[in-house]
Amino acid sequence: MAKNYALTLSLFLIIAFAPRVYAQDIAQQKIEHLSIYPNPVNSNRQVIYVTSKLNMIKHIEFFNAIGKKIYATTITGKELNISPLTTGVYFLKITENNITETRKLVIK
Repeated sequence: MAKNYALTLSLFLIIAFAPRVYAQDIAQQKIEHLSIYPNPVNSNRQVIYVTSKLNMIKHIEFFNAIGKKIYATTITGKELNISPLTTGVYFLKITENNITETRKLVIK
């Protein structure tokens, strides 16, 4: 009887607290040393640089100020072609190594 109680209590604690711990771990993950430069950038420039500590393949999605996805690309190096974009404020959703961060980009 004591074994069943201990087992039941252990399972309850695992189920009750595991989702919270997992959610906290995900929220704390960041792309180490993520940098976008130059930012702001002049509209006559064709390329900006996106760097990180690992410099792995990055999937980048561009959203306008109202949240509409307008462009997506994948880069293997540091250079990001911004020639399809016009003057404005963009939000970049950058994913590297299954970690995602959002940054703002201003094109003047």
